[in-house]
Amino acid sequence: MKIPFCRYESGREEHSNVADVLDAEDLNQVSQLEKEFASYIGAEYALATSHGTSALHLAMLALDLKRGDKVVCSVNAYPNVPEVVRHFDAEPIFIDIEANTYNINLDLLEAYLEDNQSKKLKAVIVTHLGGTTVDLERLYAIAKIYNVKIVEDACEALGATYKDQKIGSTGGDITCFNFSSHLKKNICNGGMLVTNNDVIMERAKLLSNHAIERDEDSLEYIYDVVDIGNDYSLGELDAAYLRTQIVKQDKNIKRVKEIARMYSESLAGTGHITLPDMSNDEHPFSLYIIKVDKNRDSFALELKKVGVECGLNYIPLHLLTYYKSKYSLKINNYPKALKCYQQVLSLPIYASMSDKEVKFVCEKVKQIAKTRV
Repeated sequence: MKIPFCRYESGREEHSNVADVLDAEDLNQVSQLEKEFASYIGAEYALATSHGTSALHLAMLALDLKRGDKVVCSVNAYPNVPEVVRHFDAEPIFIDIEANTYNINLDLLEAYLEDNQSKKLKAVIVTHLGGTTVDLERLYAIAKIYNVKIVEDACEALGATYKDQKIGSTGGDITCFNFSSHLKKNICNGGMLVTNNDVIMERAKLLSNHAIERDEDSLEYIYDVVDIGNDYSLGELDAAYLRTQIVKQDKNIKRVKEIARMYSESLAGTGHITLPDMSNDEHPFSLYIIKVDKNRDSFALELKKVGVECGLNYIPLHLLTYYKSKYSLKINNYPKALKCYQQVLSLPIYASMSDKEVKFVCEKVKQIAKTRV
């Protein structure tokens, strides 16, 4: 048996929607996806993009990020987070993490904002790693005090909730989603920018199509360009497939949470393994992250040999060559992120996993754990 780290899903509904597009029976899939997504999240506006990274980049455009501006983010984020900042010749500022959630440490964030108040400080990008949310009530209060925008990176938090409200509707300025996130590649790409701010949405819509404006009363081929934008558009075929995924998302989360409980019950007491906290009922377990107390890579390699693919979320940004050299970062600058990085390992978890497959993963984890010294 081989258990991949992720598996894309395609059923009758996906085939039907895609067929409608191919047969030219319904060519409004993107606009329908945007409406349905906004309704699902509980947000005022949703704008589809070609990828989650496109949504993040467009968010920076919508916030009018400029050269020399600063954006704060977790040091434990996927490279697309600081990357979209650097494309504006702006500066990402890295903050260490909380050891249990792997998310940005709000105490350290608040301390940084208190000590570095500046008009150049434009935003904080907060990654909800594995769907685990930060304390958003506190985060929004901090943002209000220090007058910074909050952009939520929800690439692994589609359908996740905070105090019974879906991420994207809780009060952030912009939330960005990714339908094909790091290591969990889907059969198609797609992203979504969500906001309740009409000014931000109007600017995002404008810049998402080369900042082109048209006179609705004129000929279609007559247009003007009023700013510098780009093309972030999502294809109709992608949207057709993704629409059905949204309908299934809550059901999928329910199944994934069942799998997480199965993992935790079966792996309880396994030597050299620390399991995730199961006490938060709102945790969607987009990732099931364990800690291996020593030789994590060797452990993962042994799992791969017996048919279990694993993931790593993430390599801290200060260990990557570009950021390490660009900002003269030292390996011990972010001790909590460093320690977690040396131990964390994400096990396969997705709704289509069978109980048999979950049991197989558990057996292999326990089998390899017994060989550790």
